[in-house]
Parts: sequence; structure tokens; C-alpha cells
Amino acid sequence: MTASDPSQTTRRDILITSALPYANGPIHIGHLVEYIQTDIWARFQKLRGQNCWYVCADDAHGTPIMLKARAEGITPEALIARVAQEHKADFAAFRIGFDNYHSTHSEENRYCATLIYERNRDKGHVESRTIEQAFDPVEQMFLPDRFIKGECPKCGAADQYGDNCEACGASYSPAELKNPRSVVSGAVPEQRESEHLFFRLADFEPMLREWTRGGGLQAQVANKLDEWFDAGLKGWDISRDAPYFGFEIPDHPGKFFYVWLDAPIGYMASFKQLCESERGRAAGLDFDAFWGKDSAAELYHFIGKDIIYFHALFWPAMLHGADFRTPTAVFAHGFLTVDGQKMSKSRGTFIKARTYLDHLNPEYLRYYFAAKLGPGVDDIDLSLDDFQARVNADLVGKVVNIASRTAGFLTKRAGGRLAAELPEPALFEDFVAAGQSIAEAYERREFSRAVREIMALADRANQYIDEQAPWVVAKQDGQDAKLQGICTEGLNLFRLLIGWLKPILPGTAEAAERFLQIEPLTWADLATPLLDHAIAKFEPLMVRVEPAQVAAVLEASKEDLAAAGQPAGGQGADAGAAAATDHLAKDPIADTIDFETFAKVDLRIARIARAAPVEGADKLLQLTLDLGGETRNVFAGISKAYAPADLEGRLTVMVANLAPRKMRFGVSEGMVLAAGPGGKDLFILSPDAGAEPGMKVK
Repeated sequence: MTASDPSQTTRRDILITSALPYANGPIHIGHLVEYIQTDIWARFQKLRGQNCWYVCADDAHGTPIMLKARAEGITPEALIARVAQEHKADFAAFRIGFDNYHSTHSEENRYCATLIYERNRDKGHVESRTIEQAFDPVEQMFLPDRFIKGECPKCGAADQYGDNCEACGASYSPAELKNPRSVVSGAVPEQRESEHLFFRLADFEPMLREWTRGGGLQAQVANKLDEWFDAGLKGWDISRDAPYFGFEIPDHPGKFFYVWLDAPIGYMASFKQLCESERGRAAGLDFDAFWGKDSAAELYHFIGKDIIYFHALFWPAMLHGADFRTPTAVFAHGFLTVDGQKMSKSRGTFIKARTYLDHLNPEYLRYYFAAKLGPGVDDIDLSLDDFQARVNADLVGKVVNIASRTAGFLTKRAGGRLAAELPEPALFEDFVAAGQSIAEAYERREFSRAVREIMALADRANQYIDEQAPWVVAKQDGQDAKLQGICTEGLNLFRLLIGWLKPILPGTAEAAERFLQIEPLTWADLATPLLDHAIAKFEPLMVRVEPAQVAAVLEASKEDLAAAGQPAGGQGADAGAAAATDHLAKDPIADTIDFETFAKVDLRIARIARAAPVEGADKLLQLTLDLGGETRNVFAGISKAYAPADLEGRLTVMVANLAPRKMRFGVSEGMVLAAGPGGKDLFILSPDAGAEPGMKVK
């Protein structure tokens, strides 16, 4: 049985997870795309009566957390405890209905991680190797992959992390990165030897080829994985050296499990805690029934497209090697843009969940995301003007409007009671029949299609009310029964619409259930009309989005940045480190600077008095720059494009007021400007004729 079969009648056992948010920063609206998408699907399954469970946890290990805690003067345990409370509060406010939310820094996770490691080790799938690893000579520590940045060895893109390229999607080792630097100190990493443990991924190639083409991945994802198969599966380094915040490997003192080993195992640990809880025991939850090798349950992971490699190769291989079941499917989604651009702190579009909640109803965003989300991996855009217009037109103007147009007449003229029969039963049955297509759309994660179909029916319901004109009937003598019938029909159509929208709008649905004075709706309930039943006095279920509210969110997001002590156009060093490792639910960020900030950059004409290669550096040249009486020593990564003899005597443009930077080879006292994709195709800027050393560029 797969997720594409909504018509089945046997009750399904389903376990659903979202990728784990990293425990060193707040939830933002880019993260919420995933949790809202997952929550809608989980709520739909529960509404259909499935035995469905949704678990998640904080990803609480790794060097970034250790360094952030050190910077704050607290223990890592104190940091992750604080962040966990913030995450839980934000998720709860956005109606993310986890059945259990745990932490990877838990005894359940230690147990599961150790078990999976030992089973794979005992089968020969783990080997020890001495490797050269990047070492920060300033911080005196080995650097995690994502604490090293440089140029992608595959496509040449600049400013890429040490484990994968966000431009082309390639995965590689930090040693392959070109022109690397430490994100922690800015120093050029040194290569030092260390013994590490490797998971032999290639042992599982036949199994993985079959699994990735078994229908559990989107076609785009499966095609991407073929590229990695063709390139050859490499061993995966699953250990890290001290200092490190995580679980020490049992048979290797001083070595710790890499965060990416125990992070997905956090899914198992969270479910294990649920099984052992009072609620889990009462429900008869059995861990092995969902995770055992012969499990007949369905297991689904919702993830961002940037972590496919880990979830679609390493994760199923580790599970298989440890005699656990593999996922039924892994659903990847794209990133979020705002008004067509990457989320930006300077524009106020890098919006924290809590900032949004301070000004707007969370169900507005749930609905808007649902109206955009499909089953693919494409990015989605939050257009703020469209957001306001769509919420106001669809939710307030169509759905809620049906109840507000009919309920008052029942309260005033029918004692707040629905009629004993529908005047238009065929119309109601047409609506009920449409529920099958809506269910299929939900099941296939075609949320945007479900929303379109529901809103088309909302239009029909409003058309019915327009045609029947209860406000006219109310003025006619002796027509109370007719008026009651029209409003009963309208409210029954409203009940169907709100029932279908319940996975998307759980809070609004609860308010509607209180108004209708009914038990929580299930999908099966919707086929039977609500008749001869007392309702409560109608209160507005939702109000319009006002432009001032959206503006306030943007302004507050800028204020959040200022409160953090960061300029509205960049990140502080610690924030940059955090962003570099927010690897489980991350969206790209692009910041701008204002003119006043740009004007502070002092661009000067400089003559290259001397150029020489740098011993031990692959791309660096050491330049002596003449600024018209003052000389500067600058290291520039341009040796692939220029020989030293080609540069001596040439004029160029440099940033003259850049703070000196201590490097492995000496102190660099500025920066020359160059353009191009890199490598041989790199061109230093040359000023026009008549320029002299020391002249300011304007």
C-alpha cells in the first residue's frame, strides 16, 4: 500500500516525520513550509480515520551548538533546552500537531544510534581510516564540513559549504573545496591527520538502486540520485573529533557520532519515547511494528530538497544494514521566496515565526502555503500582496461569509435551530460527491488542487445563497419555514467546506464546530447532513488581513535584526556560523546594504609593484600594491588566471579600508577587485587611462 491509494478501506498504520530543526536558532517562515505541509497531510490522514502518528524532534548536537553556547557563556544543554521551548511554542501556535516532539540529545536517541552503529559495524559496514582533515589553527579544532567555505570543486561557485554545493547540488569532501576558509575564525584551514570511522555506503549500492527506483521518491529526486550513483558511492565519515557536543562512540573514546548520523535516528527516538509514554501504551503502540524489518506500516519523511542525499542514500542504507525497515517514501519540497526574491533581513522578509504571530493569524499562512503547495520539489513564493488578497477573498469573502450570511436568520427567526430536512438535497449530494476528488488531492499532496476545488464549491454555495436571497425572504410574511430551509442548506454546505479545509485550518474548524455545536468532524461525518439541530449564536470566525498588519510584520523583522546587534544587511560572525549549519530545514538568505553602508567602502587605484606565487597555496598570489606613496601587502586568489609577470606594473582597483586579515601565509591588507566565474576565467578590474595610484574611485 502506498500514499497514492486514498480509496482503500483498511485502516492504515502510518508514521510521519518532518526534518529536525536545528537547535541553535528560531523557527522562521521558510522552515514553516515543511511543517505546515507535513501537518496538513498528517491531519488529513487522521481525519480519514487512519492510525496515524506525527513525530519530530530538535536536532541538538554538533559544533555550532557547542560554539554558540560557549559564546553565550552557558552549557550546550542549557542552550538546547531554551531553544526547544521556543520551537515548541512556535509550532503549537501554528497548529503543528505533533504527537510527540523530542530531542536528539536523549537517552532514546543514544540507544538507537549506538544500536544502529554496532549492527553495521559487526556486519563489516564500518571501517577505520586515517585521514587528513581541515584544522583551524586559530581555534585549535577540527572543522565540521559546514564550517568551511570556498569554491565548489565541481562548478566553481563561490562561498559554498564544505560538504555540498547549493548552486549545483554536488556533494564532496572539504578537502576538495577550492580556496577554503574557516567560518569560525576566517583562517585558512590546515590539513592534519586524524583517525575516523567510515560507513561503507557502496556496500548498499544494489539495494539503494532498487529502493530509489521503487516509487518512494519523486521522479526529479530519483533522477538526481542517478548522478550520484554514476559518480560512485563513497564512504561516509560518521565520526568527529573532540571538542564536540554529541554522543561519544562506545568503542572509540574521544570520538563522537557525527550529527548527521544521529539526527535522522531522532525520528526513531521520538517515536520510541511516544511508544513508552502513557499515551503510547494506551494506544498499544509497538516500536517494532513501525520500525522492524518486516513492518507493514507506512513510514514517510517530509524534507527540504537540500538534504536529499542524506535521506535517500545514507539513511535507508544505515537502516537496512542494521536490520530495520526503510522508508515507504521520502517527500522533498523546495525553498520559500518572498515577493519573488530570497528571504532578506534588510527588506524585512526574513520573518521569524514569532514575529509573524505577533501580528497575523497563523491560519492565514497555513492556507496560503496550502494554496501554493504541490507534490513536487519546486520553490514556492509568498507574494505579500497576493497573500492579503487571497486570504481576504477566499477565507473571509467566500467560506466564512456563507455562515455569516445565514446564521443570523436562524437565530432570529428559527430559535437557532436547523430545519429537519434540506430544501435542495441534490445540491448537498453533489457537494458530498466532490469530496472524493478532494481526498485524492490531499492524499497525493496536491494541496493547491484541493484548495482550488474547495473554493470552486464555495463559489457555488454563495451562488445558491445569492439566488435564494434569504434577506428578501425574511421580509415576506409566512415564509419562516422557507427561510429556515435556505439557511439550513447554506450552513450544511458551509459545514462540508470547513470539514474539507480542516487539515489546513484546524483552529478555524474548531471554532466552526463550537458554533455548530457538534463533535469534532471526521471525513466520514460529512456525508450526513446536520438537521434539526441547535446552533450557537454566530461570532466572526476570521477577519480580513489589513495592509498595516503586513507592513508591521516587515518592520518588526527589521527591528528583530537591529535588536540582535546586526546591521540590516549582513550577519554577525556567530549568526553566520549558525546559518552555515542550519542543515535540516534551511532556506537561502540574500541580504542587501543601503547606500550609506556602500559609501563607506574606500575604492582606490593601485599599481601592482610586485607579484609572486605563494608557496603551499594553490591559487594565491602575493601582491605588493602601490597606493601612491603607501604600499600594501595583499593575497589574491588569481594565480589560475594570471602569471606574476603579467601583473607587475598594471593598475587595478582595491578595497583600501578593509581590515587587515591574518592568514596562514601572512597578513593581507586589502582586497583587489576581480570578476568572473573563477579559475582561469577571472579578470582583475583595470581603470581607465589617466588613472594614478592612490586616486579614489567614485
